[in-house]
Amino acid sequence: MKKKLALVSIFFMAVLQPWNVYAIQRFPKPEFETGYVQPETLLPSPRAEILSYMDVAVLILALSFISWLVIKKRSRIGVFWTSMFSLAYFGFYREGCVCSIGAIQNVSLALFDGSYAIPLTAVLFFALPLVYTLFFGRTFCAGVCPFGAMQDLVAFKPQKLGLRLNTVLGIIPYLYLGLAVLYAATGTDFIICRYDPFVGIFRMNASFGMFVFVGTLLVSGIFIARPYCRFLCPYGVLLNWFSRYSRKHLTITPAHCIQCRLCEDSCPYDAIEIPVTGINPDNRQARVRKLILISLILPVLILAGGWVGSQVHEPLAGVHSKVKLAKQVLNPEKDSKVAETFEIQAFKSSGKPESEVYEEALVVLKKFNTGSWILGGFMGLVFGLLIAGRMLKKHNPDFVSHKGRCLSCARCIDYCPIKVEK
Repeated sequence: MKKKLALVSIFFMAVLQPWNVYAIQRFPKPEFETGYVQPETLLPSPRAEILSYMDVAVLILALSFISWLVIKKRSRIGVFWTSMFSLAYFGFYREGCVCSIGAIQNVSLALFDGSYAIPLTAVLFFALPLVYTLFFGRTFCAGVCPFGAMQDLVAFKPQKLGLRLNTVLGIIPYLYLGLAVLYAATGTDFIICRYDPFVGIFRMNASFGMFVFVGTLLVSGIFIARPYCRFLCPYGVLLNWFSRYSRKHLTITPAHCIQCRLCEDSCPYDAIEIPVTGINPDNRQARVRKLILISLILPVLILAGGWVGSQVHEPLAGVHSKVKLAKQVLNPEKDSKVAETFEIQAFKSSGKPESEVYEEALVVLKKFNTGSWILGGFMGLVFGLLIAGRMLKKHNPDFVSHKGRCLSCARCIDYCPIKVEK
């Protein structure tokens, strides 16, 4: 009897269910005697596209203005106030989410994944600073990047680190850049955004760990000028390369250098190259021998780096969601009391066979094997070029700014006793 009643109840529920839609639309909203008014459901609207292009317009204006200040006006005070504007606009107002640094990942994913539609504004924020750097040096770093502006505010007593320590720490951004491209190209993660130390401060929602990280950067920035820009920023690697071939660049003095060494003391980034006069520029035989030696060393370092990278491709791929799932399926928890992960629960509910999970993980591992070879070879090339730079010193009679390391902050201009004649 109970089974029959249950079947009848299910039948009536199935028959009457389609009429519920009409019932909802048919009856008006309930009226309350207390004067309560039912609020309307509001959905957050996406940011207007015109505002995104306004960000691009502000970027172009800021890059143009700061380049004029550095190259033509030679004004340190102008650079400082432009950086404060960038900190206010791109930092706290836009909350750091229009970011040339993070755009590296968008571009990398778009190059290796045809299904990803990269926003045009992301392409522009990635490319425009590089174009300006190719013409005017690293003026983006000088007064447009909000990350650099925030660190500039705390650089009260910057100390010299020396060439060797700068060289060793300067390798980290290359590794960070390689890992960011690898993880973005394989669709694993956007690690630059995940571990961005300043966005959480701009948005006032940083986790405790990230707050400690950015606090450490800012405190160390009192004595080590711009530690993130110099020893972490992956976009700085690209700016360094482009700036070396810049058509125009910041010059310390507008006339002949009198070698007073004031510029060397003023630069907090160790970017001033001291005169090198003991080299005979006409000794071509010695330079040819060094070039031959470098041409032999570079392939060895690239191959050795590629081999080392291939040996760690499995740990690097371990953070990919498909590889993690395959490991959890292959090695289930022995302790039945341990709660299953969300991924395992979703896998079991999907009905997907285990063989398909393993095949997807193998595809990811193959991508990481290739990518790790390239990453290791890239790091080997970096080491080789550093060695080549030390071996092939240029004859230089004056104090000049290193076009790659110089951030075009214009501090040295204020200290130089030779001024532009008005």
